[in-house]
Amino acid sequence: MAPKNDIPAYVLGVGLTKFIKPRGLREYPEMGYEAGVKAMLDAQINYDDVETGVACYCYGDTTSGQRVFYQFGMTSIPIYNTNNACATGSTGLHLARTLIKNGAIDCALVIGFEKMEPGSIKSKWSDRPSPMGLSAKMMYELSGKERGPPNPQYFANAGREYMEKYGAEARDFAEIGRISHVHSQNNPYAQFQQEYTLDEIEKSPMIHFPLTKLQCSPYQGFTANSNFPKTSDGAGAAVIVSQAFLDARPHLKSQAILIAGQSLMTDTPALYSRSAMQLVGYDMTARAAQAALKEAGVSAKDIKVCEVHDCFSANELILLDGLGFSEPGKAHEMVRNGDITYGGQVVVNPSGGLISKGHPLGATGLAQCAELSWQLRGWANNRLVEGSGVALQHNLGLGGAVVVNVYKRADGGLNKKVSNEEIKRNGWLGYNAAVEARGVSKEDAEKVRSRTSKSQWALGDTEQKLAARL
Repeated sequence: MAPKNDIPAYVLGVGLTKFIKPRGLREYPEMGYEAGVKAMLDAQINYDDVETGVACYCYGDTTSGQRVFYQFGMTSIPIYNTNNACATGSTGLHLARTLIKNGAIDCALVIGFEKMEPGSIKSKWSDRPSPMGLSAKMMYELSGKERGPPNPQYFANAGREYMEKYGAEARDFAEIGRISHVHSQNNPYAQFQQEYTLDEIEKSPMIHFPLTKLQCSPYQGFTANSNFPKTSDGAGAAVIVSQAFLDARPHLKSQAILIAGQSLMTDTPALYSRSAMQLVGYDMTARAAQAALKEAGVSAKDIKVCEVHDCFSANELILLDGLGFSEPGKAHEMVRNGDITYGGQVVVNPSGGLISKGHPLGATGLAQCAELSWQLRGWANNRLVEGSGVALQHNLGLGGAVVVNVYKRADGGLNKKVSNEEIKRNGWLGYNAAVEARGVSKEDAEKVRSRTSKSQWALGDTEQKLAARL
């Protein structure tokens, strides 16, 4: 086995667009550009500092990443285009950290973006085997084939298995949905910001028992006649840097977030063990969490805030068990005890999670990273989990891949609330992006676009579209 280097990697800057309904209002070059500009402004760098670009998307032609990155400058750097199902964004973070950890580069820009079609997720390729074909075959053998898209069935069946094994009830899943919608009210980037009662969650249209509509992320297959938005458009970005890069900018240490532990894993033969929970990645999630926590030198009990892949409420409940937050088979007791929200054991998805924030596939992992960076900095001052020094991110893709990141503050301390005034005074953005979603101006962009290799032609009509949104 090749020797492994261990150069620390930090999240120095993050940026998001608002997550919106897929109505053709925004194109991916514009969304990716906005998120990237914000991340570089946050990191206080210029694109000339970036040595590698990583583009993360599931739906789009090859080299769509170059279409986004060329807008910042045409500096001839390597640009990778990545696709790893719903774990695509975090896969980009893993690639960036791996390059930095092994000394290949000092600065990477990772951008995840997605322009999605209305309607439930479906394959673009009807003339070849699906990567999920064997999993689907096993699911149908175990549970029968029902009408509607398969993704809700995978996770609903996993929830049913947990109910049968451990005594969870349908109301436990509904309570997770209720909490997600409560949390999203304080996230300015969330696609949905409406609070619902538990009764409203339970009585919303049934998608696949025990999952009702308000327990599902918007990309995940609602009924054909539903007026509920069915997918999400949006983008997120992160600047990842080495220890040497950060040391050269000591004034930014208070905002730098160490990627203290990280694991990208795929399935073992447990996937095909005829278990509905294993078909949605329970085994690889548990193994990745153990590896990332071990590398970071912490345990699940040290985590006070996390962002997990709650594509459905059933998956969040199962993840509480798989990630080690609950004793085996006791995840539903955490939900009943209020231990997944403020005042409890761990605040799960303060952003609202995929259920409420939205789920533009390539951007999701970057949005999770942004939220946890803002939390550990103390910038998410309207939804802060105070006293946190460690945070965990979980991003899952069926097919399969899972990424678990464990983050720590660069100074090793605990977070505390930072005022909007202080953030505005010390940053390039001019406002606190954790609590306010603004667009970007031409003047903002010129601060970070390449000084030596920018092309106005490469921008197309992006500047005009962004200006119209200000």
